[in-house]
Amino acid sequence: MKGGRHDSSTVGRVPVNTASHVNEAIRRKSWEDVRRAIAAGPEAVDRRLEQLDREWDFERALETHAAAAVLVGLGLGAFVDRRFLVLPATIAGFLLLHAVQGWCPPLPIYRRLGVRTQREIDDERDDLRALRGDFRDPQITRRNLGFDAG
Repeated sequence: MKGGRHDSSTVGRVPVNTASHVNEAIRRKSWEDVRRAIAAGPEAVDRRLEQLDREWDFERALETHAAAAVLVGLGLGAFVDRRFLVLPATIAGFLLLHAVQGWCPPLPIYRRLGVRTQREIDDERDDLRALRGDFRDPQITRRNLGFDAG
């Protein structure tokens, strides 16, 4: 809760619910990837942009793994032992918790593994495109993004 009210914005909830040192490690790695691609030249930037297009964000990873675990739990519950039905029930609780609060027990694990939000992926994409010169905005330059002007 912020200011006594629930924050209904979903965009920033994952980083807010992530340890600051983990967020910083994710930002640092992203910036290192940008610097490495820019230093390697235009083809490396294009390759990195293609990689970013294929990168799964946190929401997609969580939903996919949750769905797979639910299916496994249902199968085990139906064909092996009904007690396995606790697995899909638990996962449903995790997903509900994530939808309401932006946090769930797997979140710290995913984040420590470097799984990023869509906004974090888009920020890296925008940095690469800005440094490549895709934007006409004079406020976005190599210099103010931490690179030499030339």
